[in-house]
Amino acid sequence: MRTIGLTGSIGMGKSTVAAMFADEGVPVFDADAAVRALQGPGGRLLPAIEAAFPGTTGPAGVDRATLGAQVFGDPAALKRLEAIVHPAVGEERAAFLARHADTDMVVFDVPLLFETGGDRNVDTTVVVSADAATQAARVLARPGMTRERLADILARQMPDADKRARADYVVPTDIPLEQTRAAVRRVIACVRASQDR
Repeated sequence: MRTIGLTGSIGMGKSTVAAMFADEGVPVFDADAAVRALQGPGGRLLPAIEAAFPGTTGPAGVDRATLGAQVFGDPAALKRLEAIVHPAVGEERAAFLARHADTDMVVFDVPLLFETGGDRNVDTTVVVSADAATQAARVLARPGMTRERLADILARQMPDADKRARADYVVPTDIPLEQTRAAVRRVIACVRASQDR
């Protein structure tokens, strides 16, 4: 089995590309979705998070704003939270791999793949990219988003040019959707061809 790390900065179309891999029959593990499930209504991490950070959970799961206020700017608190969340996400990832052990490739959708060193744990890296104007237009169309917030988010992410330089493959999304889908199919074909060597 080949493991593909899929990443891209905010507004680049990573979710769309992840769905295209899934449409082609490639199983996709979405790390963010796993965290949301673990912390959502009835999520298995709620008791541990509530014990470590009282008043941050309820029937709807983790209150992200309240929890964020408790850990933001507090490295020790953030470490405590990561010690609860990261092992559980690792277990979800292992279960995902076990469920798909008979497939020839899987995709790990990881927003901060390069920033966290996760690229060392996959066989191939794919960066989803668009020009800066397209990216900004997509992000600024989101509810509550401002240019200042976008600038702050981008300042915390590796620049797109650096991600593209480090990637094994780049999938553009500032082109017609069918051309993006064709690029995804080319990546899958190349990964399969590399397995046959």
